[in-house]
Amino acid sequence: MKTVWSPKTTRRAFLQAAAATTAMAGYMPVWALGGAVPSPPLLRMETDPIRPLVTALSWDTEGGDRVRTNLLRSPGLRLRIQPALDWIEATELPATVQAIPHGTRYSFLLPQNSAFHWEVIASDGSLTISFSTEGTGGSRLGNIELVFAFDPSVTPTTIVPYDWHDDNSFAAPLIVSAPDFGQMLLESSSQCPVKGRLLGSHFPHTVDLVLELPSITPDQPLTLSMRPVLMEPPQGLQDRSMWALARRGWFNAFQPGAAWGNESEHYRAGIPGVLSNNVVSDPASISQIFYADMMLWTPNAAGNIPIAQLVRRSVDYWLNKRTVSSHEAYGYHDFLNFLDANPNLLICAWDYVEATGDIAWLRKSIGKLEGLAQYLALRDEDQDGLIEATQSGNSGTLWTNNRSSNWFDAMNYGWKDAYSNALIYRAWYCLADLEGRLSRSSQQMHYAGLAEKLKAAYTRELLNPKTGWIVCWKSDDGKLHDYASPIVNGMAISYGLVEPDQGRKILDRLWTKMETAGFRHFDLGIPSTLEPVHRSDYLLPTSNGCPTREDGTDTFQQYHNGGIAAGHSLNFLLANYVVGYNDKADKVLRAMLQRQQQGLFQNGVRGTYPGGAEWTTWDGKTCGYEGYLADTYYFLQAVMLREPAPRLRYLKPMYSAQ
Repeated sequence: MKTVWSPKTTRRAFLQAAAATTAMAGYMPVWALGGAVPSPPLLRMETDPIRPLVTALSWDTEGGDRVRTNLLRSPGLRLRIQPALDWIEATELPATVQAIPHGTRYSFLLPQNSAFHWEVIASDGSLTISFSTEGTGGSRLGNIELVFAFDPSVTPTTIVPYDWHDDNSFAAPLIVSAPDFGQMLLESSSQCPVKGRLLGSHFPHTVDLVLELPSITPDQPLTLSMRPVLMEPPQGLQDRSMWALARRGWFNAFQPGAAWGNESEHYRAGIPGVLSNNVVSDPASISQIFYADMMLWTPNAAGNIPIAQLVRRSVDYWLNKRTVSSHEAYGYHDFLNFLDANPNLLICAWDYVEATGDIAWLRKSIGKLEGLAQYLALRDEDQDGLIEATQSGNSGTLWTNNRSSNWFDAMNYGWKDAYSNALIYRAWYCLADLEGRLSRSSQQMHYAGLAEKLKAAYTRELLNPKTGWIVCWKSDDGKLHDYASPIVNGMAISYGLVEPDQGRKILDRLWTKMETAGFRHFDLGIPSTLEPVHRSDYLLPTSNGCPTREDGTDTFQQYHNGGIAAGHSLNFLLANYVVGYNDKADKVLRAMLQRQQQGLFQNGVRGTYPGGAEWTTWDGKTCGYEGYLADTYYFLQAVMLREPAPRLRYLKPMYSAQ
């Protein structure tokens, strides 16, 4: 029996009759884990009893309690109609409301005894949205759009379609990804494409998924379905129990940007479909490997939707639109002089080709990739093999309106930058491998030779004889800037710039340093430095985490002054696995996975320091500003890299040459 809303029907009676708030149990997901799913996916929906509107929508594909939190901001999921020149909200039109099993039906009366119906049904963890017409007056409605008004301050919901068109639109099927809530596969019953746009605002924080509905007639109704997606374990993974712990957060690394700001200015603007800090934040070339390396293990998702195309689209964006005539790529915004920008893109290109075998793209792009590498080679100013940054790295030289030479842009990295040179070493070997795939043996030997020359100089120039580990950078004046960085040393060891025996000695010293420094909360990840960063080696005169004392102790453990950015923990974990310290690395990884299960590595899009959870102090207080940073989930790769076979594949370009 249907319950029809009328002025005499109470809101409570309608909601009780609708029985459409939560759907759960009994659903086999689109792409299920090899074994049994511990808890069935859940989906919650609430509809307005008077107006055509879905006021609440949420899901938890892992069957947890996140379903209680609404993913929508006001007004919710709604229809917009364009009968003439102007768009009209469907909530402004008279409609009748019926409670149907597990859902609600909204009906709009039209001329000539016609009607337009919108039904929303939540059942078995899925959502079904249907549109139909009766009579001949349906065409009078004109254009119709379905708008999901997501709230990125809850979590930065974004989408992954099969492909992005040149006009930045896309079409169903697509994956709607709500980080830490899960992913839903959205499909259409129509033979005509359901096109979409992803629109956002950096401030205020908004994300709108807008779907353009095709013509709906009595003979051509439309049904959209949203079904839970659970990613399969990556191919080659042996320990499936670890995947069960990592699965919820894995997709969090993939945050295609929405359209926001002024794209033509390339400054504070979102680029639709380009992998970004989050859906309404900046794209950054210096972060691209955090996403591309993750894609290497999961190049495709449910419904044959390729995650790999996001990496290709992002690399093409930086190569074609954000690289200057000297072949230097911007880091982000309009900042050049990031020494890690070019190697990031070279590594991403290798990830993409390794994952897809797309040799046609490689042939088309190899000239631009070589341009990136040539720019780096020309920056070896003293011809010792290490690549010098534009920044001197001398104390007291990093001032606001500038940035350092790498991802840790508030620290005074410069000149012989250990972090960037480790990436360059990996990038040159990745390019050498790509050249080999094109049978370009002379180019392959050239880039492998550059990598070996860099390796020969790395420890000679950057190992501190007093501490026995790699420094953060050596400045132009010859000074070693050493803040006991597990991240930099982890990269050097795992990439093979430091031999395993020496790597074990370095790790022993760093583990001891962590213990004496009092760091215990391994669920947070690994600190970026274990010693305070001096004021003269920070972004001056004031910036996030900038100390007032020269010794840096007053803001130690905050932001780049020794704070924790969880994603970078991967390099330290990987180094431990490489040298055989599996138990030590597993202890950290398992603690971090438990924290990830609770969704504590983000607190939605924030944009104010120190309220963002993407950085924390050693006792877990927030000290970031993004709130959500896709880079954070890079550490989840350790689930793969703790095993020898995947690790060999990941490090293949460097290790196969040794």
